[in-house]
Amino acid sequence: MTSPLGHRFDRAHTDDLMAFVAASPSPYHAAANVAERLDTAGFRRVAETDRWEGGPGGRYVRRGGAVIAWYVPENAPEAAGFRIVGAHTDSPNLRVKPRPDTGRFGWRQVAVELYGGTLLNTWLDRDLGLSGRLVLRDGTEHLVFVDRPLLRVPQLAIHLDRAVNEGLTLDKQQHMTPVWGLGDVAEGALIDFVAKEAGLVAGDVAGWDLMVHDVQPPAYLGRDRELLASPRLDNLLSVHAGLAALLAAAQAPDLRHIPMLAAFDHEEIGSASTTGAAGPLLENTLRRIVGGGAWDEQARAFADSLFVSSDAGHAVHPNYPERHDPDHHPVPNGGPILKVNANQRYATDAGGRAAWAAACARAGVPWQTFVSRNSIPCGSTIGPITATRLGIETVDVGVAQLSMHSARELCGASDPYLLASAVTALLES
Repeated sequence: MTSPLGHRFDRAHTDDLMAFVAASPSPYHAAANVAERLDTAGFRRVAETDRWEGGPGGRYVRRGGAVIAWYVPENAPEAAGFRIVGAHTDSPNLRVKPRPDTGRFGWRQVAVELYGGTLLNTWLDRDLGLSGRLVLRDGTEHLVFVDRPLLRVPQLAIHLDRAVNEGLTLDKQQHMTPVWGLGDVAEGALIDFVAKEAGLVAGDVAGWDLMVHDVQPPAYLGRDRELLASPRLDNLLSVHAGLAALLAAAQAPDLRHIPMLAAFDHEEIGSASTTGAAGPLLENTLRRIVGGGAWDEQARAFADSLFVSSDAGHAVHPNYPERHDPDHHPVPNGGPILKVNANQRYATDAGGRAAWAAACARAGVPWQTFVSRNSIPCGSTIGPITATRLGIETVDVGVAQLSMHSARELCGASDPYLLASAVTALLES
């Protein structure tokens, strides 16, 4: 099948992405779903507290909302380098506060905190579910997924704000609190409800990481269904592509490098956590794979490695073309984008560009270049963080989309497959 632009389009890949996103409303669900697919493919989970055995095969580490998985080839050379695709499992949203039960004037509400660079207005008047994890007093972790209309952040009627269409101003504390029922506020009501949904006793719950999600599922959009509308494309699209690439690379003959997926949490808030790219999780994993005390071998392996930071990028917006660089206009279904920034907000340099171009050529995948307009600074990714921490050659790539950080984002339906194909070629190189 081909897209309207004439490029190869594997609808089965995009269908699978949609199912993966729908089943992954929180970073913890995303990590669990990645782990389940790795188990099915014959990868083995290893505990960070155990001594790791060497030898060929697929293994992975899972911690909270992060997963790192790798495949050691049968005939891996001494001090084999790595081919790593990095992504993140978290997305901007509304997260439940430690004391969640609130409300007034007969409305029962849930106190939330804003997570990441949330596009606030996109969460208004949507049917929202609740997901995340509960941790019991014995330390066990349980996922919870209430995937039905449960909460709503109601917008003020236009009759009470006649100037709303001239400019909407939302107070982050006052205006973003969802409603979830009527009646008096009852301390402990939300956790009691969530615990029962998970088949648990509320009194056993010692902690929680809960967040809201839009219950509308991903969908094809447009006359020819050439677009994909979905929550959390930033950045579950890249997690899914990286996982597909790793599983494909594990089947390739004559691998000379170790292919790896590093799916981190907390990118949207700076990556500074035990499961974020700024923490030691990846570095510790790499060093343990090479060999704990063999510093020379580790340095040689790192020098022969390549890290691909895959994250969402901006397609040119037809209603706001003046916000984009006049000579760089990535379009949906035009293939993945190479992200460049001279101030190292992206880590791409000439060497990374050459490696990416070669991988796309091997895969037969078209690609585009993104650079920000000089007057509008761009965001950043895990790319510069990883490059700085590990000293590994790094290139920033992704898929062009509209409505980044919205509760519901938009990209070309062909691009997820094209990205996965290019990343597969790079992991197999």
